[in-house]
Amino acid sequence: MGKRKSLTADDLLRQLEGPQKRLKTSRHSSPSSPRSSESDNDLKQLEDEDSGSDSDNDAHDSEEDSDETDEDTLHKATSSREPRDDASSSRLTFKPRTNHDAAPPRPTAAPTFSGLGISKALQTALTSMSIRTPTEVQAACVPPLLQGRDCIGNAKTGSGKTIAFALPILQKLSVDPYGIFALVLTPTRELAFQISEQFAVLGGVLNVRTAVVVGGMDMMAQALELGNRPHIVVATPGRIVDHLKSSGGEWDLSRVKFLVLDEADRLLSPTFASELSHIFGALPKDRQTCLFTATLTPSIEALAAAPPRPGKEKPFVHRMTQSVETVDTLKQHYILVPSHVREMYLFHLLCNPPESTVHLRRAPPEPTKVSSRKPKTKKEKKPMDEDEPPEQPPPTIIFCARPRTAAFLTNMLKTLSIRSTALHSRLTQRERLSSLSLFRSFVVPVLISTDVGARGLDIEDVAMVINWDLPNEPEEYTHRVGRTARAGRGGVAVSFVTERDEERILKIEERINTRLEEMTLPEARVLEKLNVVTTAKRLANMELHDGKFGEREEIHKKKRRQIE
Repeated sequence: MGKRKSLTADDLLRQLEGPQKRLKTSRHSSPSSPRSSESDNDLKQLEDEDSGSDSDNDAHDSEEDSDETDEDTLHKATSSREPRDDASSSRLTFKPRTNHDAAPPRPTAAPTFSGLGISKALQTALTSMSIRTPTEVQAACVPPLLQGRDCIGNAKTGSGKTIAFALPILQKLSVDPYGIFALVLTPTRELAFQISEQFAVLGGVLNVRTAVVVGGMDMMAQALELGNRPHIVVATPGRIVDHLKSSGGEWDLSRVKFLVLDEADRLLSPTFASELSHIFGALPKDRQTCLFTATLTPSIEALAAAPPRPGKEKPFVHRMTQSVETVDTLKQHYILVPSHVREMYLFHLLCNPPESTVHLRRAPPEPTKVSSRKPKTKKEKKPMDEDEPPEQPPPTIIFCARPRTAAFLTNMLKTLSIRSTALHSRLTQRERLSSLSLFRSFVVPVLISTDVGARGLDIEDVAMVINWDLPNEPEEYTHRVGRTARAGRGGVAVSFVTERDEERILKIEERINTRLEEMTLPEARVLEKLNVVTTAKRLANMELHDGKFGEREEIHKKKRRQIE
C-alpha cells in the first residue's frame, strides 16, 4: 500500500467531526462526564493518528469513510440552523442540546383574595380577622362558586372551609341583597352558632342579618326571626323542618340561592335522610349547592360522579392532595390500658401532659375574696386535701361515647381538683353554650364532650385531645382529633385502647393512612394515686345517682320511642 499523504487541517477537522456524533450520544448517556476531558481525548486521538503506523492508517481509512458520510449528514442537518464562518469556530460553537440549557420554571405566584375576585370590602373584613392569604381549599373553591357552579370541597380540619363558602355567598349577596338568600345546614347546634358568628364578622361591612335555628331554643323567637327574612339562615335539619311545617306561609325557602351542607358526610348519613328530603322539596331547583367535609364518604363520591340535571354543569370537586386525612403538625399516640384503671391513667396524663403542650398551660383565674374564704366545709369531701392541688393541664378536650360517661368524668375530675366542664346532649342549650364559653376563655382547661363537640368547633390553642372511648366509625376519629393542631399549630392526640378496642384502632389507622405511636406511662407512678382516684370515682357515681341522671336518660328514651 502506498504511503499516505499528509493531512491538512481541514482533513483533520472533518475526521474529528465524524466521531463527534458518537461522542454526542455517549455524552447524553453519561451526563456527568465533563466537556474538557472529551476535547482533550479528541486532540490526543488526532496526534496518535498522525504518528501511527501504516496498518493503523489503513484501519483508520476504513473508519474515515464511514465517519465522513456521517459527517456530511450531520453537516446538512445543522448547517441550516447554525452557520459557520470557519472550521475552528464551527468546532467551538457545536454544542449538544441538553436539558441544562432549558430555562428553569418560574415559581407560581401565591394566590391572593384580590386575584380570586373578592371585593375590597370583604378583603378589609378578612384583614380585620388576620386572614391575608387564602388556603388551598379557599383558592380552589371560591372561583367556581363565584361563577355559579355547584361545589364539593374536601379539606383537612382547620383549613378554612367556612370562609371558602362564606365569601362567595356574601359577595353575591352584596350585588342583590334580599332574604332568605342562603341556607347553611350543620349537624350540631354548636357548629351552627360558630358559623353564624363568622358570617356576622365577615358580613359586618355589608350589614348582613343572620339567624340561628337550632333545637333547644325558643321556637316562637326563632319564628319571629325567620319572619323578618334574614339574609343567612344557619340551622340544624330537624329544627328548620319543624319551622317549615308550622310556618303557615309567613316565610319560605323558595328564593334561596345557596344551600350549604357543612360536615356533609354526617348530614348525608341515614340519621338526617327524612329531614333533608323535606328541605330539598322546599328549595328551588336553580340554587347553588355546596358540600364541604373533611372526610369523603361513598355517598359524597356518588354525588360527585352522578350526571348533572339538564342545563347544569357537573359540580366542581376539590379533593385534598395528601393521602393522610390528619394534619402533619398533629402527634398521634395510643395508650394500652385495662378498662378498669383508665381513670388513673387519665388523671396522671392530665397532671403530667406531654412536654410539647406544657407551654400552653394557662394561669387559673383570680378567685374573688368572698369565694376564697368559703370552701373549707367542702374540703373534707375531696380526697385531694392531703396533698397540694395538682397543676391544671393545658387546654384539653376529652371525647367519650355517652352523655353519662361525660357527666361522670366531669364530676370525678372536679373532685380531683381539676377544673372541667361537660358538653353533651342531656344539657340544655344554655348550659352547652355556657360550657363552651368557659372553655374558650380558658377559665376551665378541660372540656369533656360527646361527639356533639367533634364537628367543626374552632377553639384556639387546644393542646391535647384524649379519646376516652374510641369512636364507632373511623371517620369520627378524624373530626375529633381535628379540634387540635388547627391552622398550622401543633397538637397531641392520645387514644386509650382497652382490651375491647383492638379492631377499632386498626380501622382508624387504615382510614387515616397513618400508624399511631404507642405512649407508655410509668405504671408505678400512675398507681400512686389509686386510692385517691378510686374515692373520686365513688363520689362521682353517687352524685350522678343523687342527681337522677339515669332517670332523665330514661325519659329521653321514652320520648324517642313515642316519636318513632
